[in-house]
Amino acid sequence: MSVSTAAAAQTICAPLPVLGRDVTVPLVTGGEVGYAALDYAASAPALQRVWDDVAAYAPYYGSVHRGAGYLSQLSTDLFENARRTVAEFLDCRADDQLVFTRSTTDSLNLLAAALPADCQVFVFETEHHASLLPWKDARVTYLDAPRTPRQAVATLESALAGRDPHGPALVCVTGASNVTGELWPVRELAAAAHAHGARIVLDAAQLAPHHPVSVRDLDVDWVAFSGHKLYAPFGSGVLAGRADWLRAAEPYLAGGGASRKVTRRQDGGVDVEWHESAARHEAGSPNVIGAYSIASACKALTEAGFDTLVAREQYLVEKVRTGLAEVPEVRVLSLFGDDAPRVGVISFVVDGWNSSHFAAALSAEYGIGVRDGLFCAHPLVRTLLGSDPQSQGECGAPEAAPGEKSLNAIRVSFGAGTPDEHVDRFVTAVRELVTEGATWTYRTEDGRCVPAV
Repeated sequence: MSVSTAAAAQTICAPLPVLGRDVTVPLVTGGEVGYAALDYAASAPALQRVWDDVAAYAPYYGSVHRGAGYLSQLSTDLFENARRTVAEFLDCRADDQLVFTRSTTDSLNLLAAALPADCQVFVFETEHHASLLPWKDARVTYLDAPRTPRQAVATLESALAGRDPHGPALVCVTGASNVTGELWPVRELAAAAHAHGARIVLDAAQLAPHHPVSVRDLDVDWVAFSGHKLYAPFGSGVLAGRADWLRAAEPYLAGGGASRKVTRRQDGGVDVEWHESAARHEAGSPNVIGAYSIASACKALTEAGFDTLVAREQYLVEKVRTGLAEVPEVRVLSLFGDDAPRVGVISFVVDGWNSSHFAAALSAEYGIGVRDGLFCAHPLVRTLLGSDPQSQGECGAPEAAPGEKSLNAIRVSFGAGTPDEHVDRFVTAVRELVTEGATWTYRTEDGRCVPAV
């Protein structure tokens, strides 16, 4: 650890309390150890604050909207107050709409369904599948992976300059990569989009848990994120932003709640008048607990202070990167280079190891949970791995098409609830596995690498 990092550690706050911090797991080598959850980029543990708030509300749970009873009225107020809290957290504009969805994926599919006719969509190949794939009914231009933030802006500007200037257009971009953790130049990309008459949606799934997200300051038209990455794992997400395309679109789901008035016609059919508010795209009984948990997490992160949270996370990022740099066999994946700012998401490969085998050993022999594979960002990971030599091994090697190399990587990710010990144990485990090898044997079961019994 550098002197500056050691000094900074003295002023860094303790991790926020999360569920699971006292859970122990068995080791194949015998005994148990406290579980080191280092897969925050997939699903972060619930903040204790969120869990306590939900538990306090649970006895008062009732139907939302239109219910005359006390609990229904209370739950309705809770749901709509949650909407306001999240809108404040995102620094939304006064006339923006905030729709509660199931996840980032659901949010972006909702926006895709609301695109005006003949809309052009521009998306980098580096996106998570949630923001890469929903645009199948639009005219999509996939942009090559940039190697610097400046190149990202230039690539987008060049693509937009060649588009049909008379039709609607949308740019979709991530705020922080779910593979490399690198921050993208969102403000500059938004400026480029608007200069060419396009709108922009921000996939903030990996950004919102780590950095403040201001719709106004970034000047994005929409933002989408998931509760389960924001320490609120109750199956809820958010799409917030411009109301006009959402109001003009057919409801994402047809049903109760989205409809304002339904009447029978003389010919036997029905006429429907749909809501123009967020309810238009929230048909069915809403996930009140999911919405409330997101609002609770937003309050908790705001009260903890993002300046403090970011400082602590960067301290952990430097510890991990310094530790991995001391192991020559490890190569950290990056688009923008070592000096690029990033959140607590780091992917890497280890020479001589299949990544699935390495991740299985971290779990079985050290009690460390990480992720291996292509992270639902296949084009990006394949670009980053290229044709670099890897020992494919036999254990857990992903299936590859004929003539195609089997590729996968390891991802370690952490956040506001990660203690120093988990990061220290991870760095030690990587060093020991590389220098000494696994102490156990492993086999493939249902495509996964698992300890051999």
